[in-house]
Amino acid sequence: MAKQKGLGRGLGAIFGSETIGIKATPMSEMAEVQVAHCIANPTQPRRTFDQTALEELADSIRTLGLIQPITVRKQGDKYLIISGERRWRAAQLADLETIPAYIRDVDDENLHAMALVENIQRQDLNAIEIALSMQRLIEECGLTQDALAEKVGKRRSTIANYMRLLRLADPVQLAVKEGVISMGHAKAIASVENDKLQVSVLKKVIKASLSVRQTEEYVKKALESKSRNAEPQTEEEYPESYTRLVEHLERFFSQNISIKRTKSGGGKITIGFESDKDIEQFIERFSKHEI
Repeated sequence: MAKQKGLGRGLGAIFGSETIGIKATPMSEMAEVQVAHCIANPTQPRRTFDQTALEELADSIRTLGLIQPITVRKQGDKYLIISGERRWRAAQLADLETIPAYIRDVDDENLHAMALVENIQRQDLNAIEIALSMQRLIEECGLTQDALAEKVGKRRSTIANYMRLLRLADPVQLAVKEGVISMGHAKAIASVENDKLQVSVLKKVIKASLSVRQTEEYVKKALESKSRNAEPQTEEEYPESYTRLVEHLERFFSQNISIKRTKSGGGKITIGFESDKDIEQFIERFSKHEI
């Protein structure tokens, strides 16, 4: 069996002899349970499931069966899912009648903590979902960031980076959740404290398709400008005609474009470049659009 990757070291390491303010309980032997008798955990951190990925998993289950059992808790004549809701959903699509499961005897607090840790360990969660799971585990199980880092086998700086994402402006968090920008982009944007400027940087990252490195440089310049008591220029501060002009210029230039307007109504347009090679690229782009 391949070594599990991701944020954690496995539920066994966390809920074995170690304690995090919750009582660990032994795992029973695996049993086959009715798919129809399983119910989703309403407090589980994961909220969205990619339908295409579920269909692909269902196809795999039809061919190979369900290799990894889910984990459940008996609840009346039903089984409340602790971990493996995605596998259970795919099993439903594959028309399975029964599903292999580990049945645990756990209280509500332990149940919720296990669901949180299981989600933190997953690789297919976006960074915001992981950060939210970490936050809930810290708050609801009384952990410090140091304690959480120890339990999931990661450095405290990694935990801190995830938690910083939750302080981002809502549009930036949404961009991370939808995969529009990466965690690296978000980490760079998080260096900016002002929500309005964060959204401005986000727009620039998306429009200019900036890499993480370019985003870091762009943010660095914005912060340097702020430290000189000069408000960084943002597109939304100008009339619509200014925004349209920038959009036209960005067809030719991927570099930073800024417009500075004076009180008299004049101003200047600045197009940054890093080397002579950039100038040659500008000329080449212009030649392709000559009439």
